[in-house]
Amino acid sequence: MNVEQIYTGCLAQGAYYITSNGEAAIVDPLREVQPYLERLERDGVKLKYIFETHFHADFVSGHLDLSKKTGAPIVYGPTAKPSFDFILASDGQEFKVGDVTIKVLHTPGHTMESATFLLKDEKGKDYAIFSGDTLFIGDVGRPDLAQKAASMTMEQLAGTLYHSLRDKIMTLADDVIVYPAHGAGSACGKNMSKETVSTIGNQKQFNYALRANMTEAEFVKEVTDGLLPPPAYFGMNVAMNKQGYESFDTVLNNGMRALTAKEFEVAAEESGALLLDTRNNAEVAKGYIPQSINIALNGEFAPWVGALIVDVKQPILLIAEEGKEAETVTRLSRVGFDNVLGHLKGGFESWAKAGLEVDTIKRISAEEFAAKVKIGKDVVVDVRKESEYAAEHLEDAYSKPLAYINEWVKDVNPNEHFYMHCAGGYRSMIAASILQARGYRNFTEVDGGFNAISKTNLPKTDYICQSKVLK
Repeated sequence: MNVEQIYTGCLAQGAYYITSNGEAAIVDPLREVQPYLERLERDGVKLKYIFETHFHADFVSGHLDLSKKTGAPIVYGPTAKPSFDFILASDGQEFKVGDVTIKVLHTPGHTMESATFLLKDEKGKDYAIFSGDTLFIGDVGRPDLAQKAASMTMEQLAGTLYHSLRDKIMTLADDVIVYPAHGAGSACGKNMSKETVSTIGNQKQFNYALRANMTEAEFVKEVTDGLLPPPAYFGMNVAMNKQGYESFDTVLNNGMRALTAKEFEVAAEESGALLLDTRNNAEVAKGYIPQSINIALNGEFAPWVGALIVDVKQPILLIAEEGKEAETVTRLSRVGFDNVLGHLKGGFESWAKAGLEVDTIKRISAEEFAAKVKIGKDVVVDVRKESEYAAEHLEDAYSKPLAYINEWVKDVNPNEHFYMHCAGGYRSMIAASILQARGYRNFTEVDGGFNAISKTNLPKTDYICQSKVLK
């Protein structure tokens, strides 16, 4: 028996590849399935089952393409009702993969169809669980994502999750390995560890939601407290996972259509596509195509695309670093953004060389900022998360998280200058490109963000003035 965790950092997502005696199973595969096919061929094994822990909200699974290419059936837990052929497993049902067994544990609460898959080794001993979004390392799945579909309140789902954990998971032996679907950085929980593997015993000891003396009422209160609104694209990803989607091969072929600068310009005018620039923020500050939005590939790319663009059907034209086009299309497809019409051949340089209009963003160093800014008089906007702002921020700065830019941009006074920063420059450049696309040019972005600002002599504080916080 061999178990491999295939972890994708930008999505904080874990897929799992299990092999035994010539057969294999894959749990929660990513959208692009070629790497799995190559593994199967390399190991000389046949894919017997594709297990889905639930209908994922934060990414589009590769279950359909993988099933079509291998003939392996897709397995869901009880109550699942997708729009394609699948095996509806009952609670306690077992599936043989080579010499090992995978047992279905119905663990509703995150969603009602959520299942945990218990792997038993060749001797029948409980070895590991693939817990999906039911149990994370240090946390449990948020119970608010499926409440409309389940016709249940968030509190009722949390109560259901409490019993799933106590009755199905916490009864397992302490040495059983826990393999979750996500780690720190995912929006599917609120307190996930950076660790991606643990044990039942460790989680009983350190996971706040698995305290032995915890009542159901306490669990419901603690699990639901402090949940931020889920990203708006989540529901669209659930629909794609449940109803089906375009083949990844087709999506990639469309996105790899190379357009000259002139063709790109015409396509942008005729299609109404969003121009997405995925180069790093330092390059974009020096020059970019007017009206394009910068979400750089070298950060939490896919989650920010989902949170800010939202509509997975939005037509997109790409400006990417040369050689990164396929990677960009792939990472967009992971969160359901399949409508990529093509990319700019030769990247931004070809646009500039063609003599077409170029825009820039006013950016200064943290040292320049420290020399110019007048604390208490100049407006400073901090676009980091609320938790980052609460930990420490520049005195008198306003908290305006990037995630809520569509709300706070309405209050921006176009006649009043402000400075803007994030932690290191990634998010503030996203915000800057969005603001300029909407006609706002009355700001200066700070290179290096708070990481650089904190090294200057400007006053910092963790005291929060409520008038400075986004309502």
